Formats: sequence, structure tokens, C-alpha cells
Amino acid sequence: MIVLVLSIILFVFIFQAATILLLEFRRPAHATAWLFILFIFPLVGFILYYFLAQEYRRSRKARRWGVLEEKRRKQMLSRSTLLTNPSDLPDPEFADQHRLFRGLIKGGTLPILGRNRSEIYSNGEDTYRSMLQAIKAAKHHIHMSSYIVRDDDTGRMFRQALIEKAQEGVDVRFLYDGIGSITLKESYVRIMREGGVNIACFFPLKLSFMKKRMNYRNHRKIIVIDGLKGFVGGINVGDEYIGKHPRLGFWRDTHLQLEGDSVYRLQEVFLKDWEMATREKLDHPSFMPPHQCEFTEPLQIVPAGPNRRGDTFHDSVYAMVTSARKRVWITTPYFIPSASIGMALHDAALSGLDVRILIPHEPDTWLVHYATLSYVEEMMKSGVRVWQYRKGFIHAKTLIVDNLVGVVGSANMDLRSFFSNFEINAHLFDPKAVARLEADFLQDIKDSTEIDLKKFHRRSKKQKVKEALSRILSPLL
Repeated sequence: MIVLVLSIILFVFIFQAATILLLEFRRPAHATAWLFILFIFPLVGFILYYFLAQEYRRSRKARRWGVLEEKRRKQMLSRSTLLTNPSDLPDPEFADQHRLFRGLIKGGTLPILGRNRSEIYSNGEDTYRSMLQAIKAAKHHIHMSSYIVRDDDTGRMFRQALIEKAQEGVDVRFLYDGIGSITLKESYVRIMREGGVNIACFFPLKLSFMKKRMNYRNHRKIIVIDGLKGFVGGINVGDEYIGKHPRLGFWRDTHLQLEGDSVYRLQEVFLKDWEMATREKLDHPSFMPPHQCEFTEPLQIVPAGPNRRGDTFHDSVYAMVTSARKRVWITTPYFIPSASIGMALHDAALSGLDVRILIPHEPDTWLVHYATLSYVEEMMKSGVRVWQYRKGFIHAKTLIVDNLVGVVGSANMDLRSFFSNFEINAHLFDPKAVARLEADFLQDIKDSTEIDLKKFHRRSKKQKVKEALSRILSPLL
């Protein structure tokens, strides 16, 4: 009898492990993480896998939303100036970067837009000030999306500003993520709704669990004002972004204000997300009015997510790193690279490029921080230089490649942003914009300490064990 019971248990375990291997063979890191959980929690691990790990892009609904996107793209493209050759970009060095250019535009599905103006912010105070000014000046509509919304002073300030505009007759829509804003009180939502704001939750917690979407989160931060002005970057809505976190203190982040063609792209992404959350289809021409932007700054908006073909953010980063000739500078709060991007950075450093990575010293999430540190030693062995930010917490997500392109957005340099989250980045090609990101990076380096490889190698065995375990679980973090 005992032998029979043990045989059944063994059969069930092998069946569960084989199922994970068959379904995750394209993602070895995910397979390793789930097999580890299955080994520690044999039955519970498989139940968690069933509800959390289904690849959303396989579903019929995900494919349907991808088709709906094409209808809006035509309207956006008809009103935009498209750059179709590397020589159209301002830096002369881009003229012979045909491979990189093709890799970025992906057959025209991710166009580089020619009439734009960008303004870069490096902290929450300046960003919020500009956001609230733009909200106050809105005349027709306000579309706002945030991964995290807090019911604190900052959250209530934005709530009041949006309610006031709604009561003036402005069409206001507010979208928040069900996981990122899991602590948001129902009273906050109710007050907004009663004040006239159309508010919706992207993948609510209970519904996400039942429909196996718990692993997918709308990590985007978007504001579109009247279809003419937009904001995108790394800053959510909460007191911590203006330095009020009791432990982390000063919060360093990067955000953009945009005008011109790129705002159409932000609008397109928001409307698609809103439709996914509410099933309300919004295609009125007033959402993409003719703009009067006279600036000729080239800019590319790159949305990524499990409902899109391919791994857009991951592939763009890979294309930029492998095309670099002088430098690759990365700022990210979480550094958990894929095998291909890790190898690309490794090869870039070995070939003599200036490869630098800036990460926090004081983390907001210890498990992810240990996973990040697990990659530091092997990166430094290949010649990558790594700094830890000391002034407070650095949440900025930026990438600078040579003098050609700078990236600002919502996506971290980790597996979740590469493959699971709904993200959005802006690629900046104007030399002045790239120079501003460079200046910010160099200032951040001054506020950081470089990790010494020999000292880091002597860290305790306890920390190494924490790093190893966190690295195994990192695809799920």
C-alpha cells in the first residue's frame, strides 16, 4: 500500500514537472524558477503555476486586441511625420547604422516620428508640477494611467485636480493597475467616480486570479492632455516620488513631457489599454487633433507587452547594445538581464566599450535587489563597471548608447519588463536630449560609489546564498 501511494505521488510530481518543461521550453529561466518552486512545494507550486504562469499572448483575447490596434495606427500615422532612413536622424553617425535603424523600426511597425519636442525631468517635484499645470490647462480631455496610485497627500492632490476638471466638463479617464495599486482604498476610487472621473482598474486582482493574468501588470505611466501634450516615464502617483518614503528618502527618477507626433502614439496606447480594461472603444477624431508643434526632434514611442507580437523592449535593447561602438550606460533599479542581453553586455565590455550600470544601494525590494547583485560579479569580470546610488533611491530607467540614442520609460532592465509587463519607453535621438541624459547620469555617478570587484568577491556566504536563491526566482519577481 505504501509503495502504491509513493508511486502515485512520484507519478503526479513527474507529470507536474513535465508539464512545466513542455510549456516553458522557450523560456528556460522561467522553467527553472517554477521547477524550483515545485520542488519546494510539490502540489501548491503547480497550482500557483496554473494560475500565474499562463502566457497571456497565447490567448485569443490578446490576439484580438492586437488587431484592434491597427485601426488606430492608421489615424496616428496619417497625421505624423515619419522618418524612413537612418540619414533622416540628426547625428551623422547614424547614417551607416542601417541594421540598428531597421531593428528599431521593425518593418515600420514602430515608426520614428519627426515632429516632436521633449523635456526631461529628473525628480518627482518638477514632474508633478508640470503634470498638474497641464491638467489644470486641459480643455477637452485628460487620459491618465499609472501603475501605482497611493491614497496619500500626492494621490489626493491628483484626485482633486482631476475631479475639478471633470466638473468643468473636461472628459477625464483614469486607469490604474490591479496589482500595482493593490493597497488603493475603494473609498479613493468611489470619490473619484462620484466626482465625475471615469476610473477603471486594469486586470483587477480577483478577476486576474480567476482568468490566470496575475503575472501580467500594466506598468505604464501615461498622461495625455487634449491629445496635444503627454507625459511618460518612471514616476507613479505617490508621496515616495517626492522623497517622503520613511526609509529611502530622496527619490531619483526620470520622466518626460512630450509634444507633437509622439503624443498620438501615447494616446493610441492609452486608448488600447482603456479598451482592454473597460471594453469601451474610443476612436473619436478629437483624441488625435492636428498639432502645431514646430520642433523637429525625432522620437520613437515603443510600447511592449504580452499582447504584442514579439518582445519589443527586449529586442530593441539587444539591437542597441549590439550596435554600440563607444558606450552603453544603463540606469535601472532592477538589473536582471536575459541571457542574450547579458551576453551582449559581456561582449561589449570585452571589446573595449565603456559599459556602465547604475543600480540602487538601498533597495525598495530586497528579493529583487539580491537577484540584481547576483549578476554584478560576472558583469564586472568582463569589464562592466557597476555603481550603487547613495543619495537615496534611484528608480530611473534610462539607457544611453553612444551619442545616438537615449531611452527613458517605464521598463526596468529585468525579465518582468522584458517579457511580462505592459511597458512603454521613449527613444530620444536629438543630440541635446541625449546630452541631457548623459549629464544626469554623470551627476548620478558622483552621488554613487563604484563596486570594487575584489571586495565584492569577498562578500559573505550568507549573502551569496541569498543572491543564488533570488536569482533562481528572478523570472517571477
